[in-house]
Amino acid sequence: MKRGEKNILIAIVIFSIIAMAVKAFNIVSQTEDDPGIPYYSTASNIIQKEGSLLVREHNCRECHILWAQRTLMQSVPAPSLDGIGSLRTKEWLYSYFSSENPQSILPTRLKKEFQMPSYANLPESERELLAEYIGSLKVEDWYLEETKKKEYEKLTGLEYKP
Repeated sequence: MKRGEKNILIAIVIFSIIAMAVKAFNIVSQTEDDPGIPYYSTASNIIQKEGSLLVREHNCRECHILWAQRTLMQSVPAPSLDGIGSLRTKEWLYSYFSSENPQSILPTRLKKEFQMPSYANLPESERELLAEYIGSLKVEDWYLEETKKKEYEKLTGLEYKP
């Protein structure tokens, strides 16, 4: 190894050590409390288990994000189901799932093949279970407000004032 190459290698090592030290200091001196994971469910364990099976059976995760996780093949810009229960009631979700044309309740700009399918043909018990499970997916109030603020400012370019 030539002398100039050695000097460059030493400089890179020194720079890396300094960068790691600064990063470690910032992490240690961070005083902001971690508010924790904002997602939770209010459903019983039985509803969560059966609802999760129904979501899997109907391939809801092919389009929707659930528990902040995407599937590898997900390409449809459908809304996340995390916290949807903080925005929609179980009754609203039931009528949405029961509609022959869900886009009449909640219009979309997605192409026909990517639009929400109708679950009106499902048995009533499955639609009720799906509405109860999806309606139980909540987010903490601080996260909901933060999300509303960011979305408003992104869409309008104006400062959010609740």
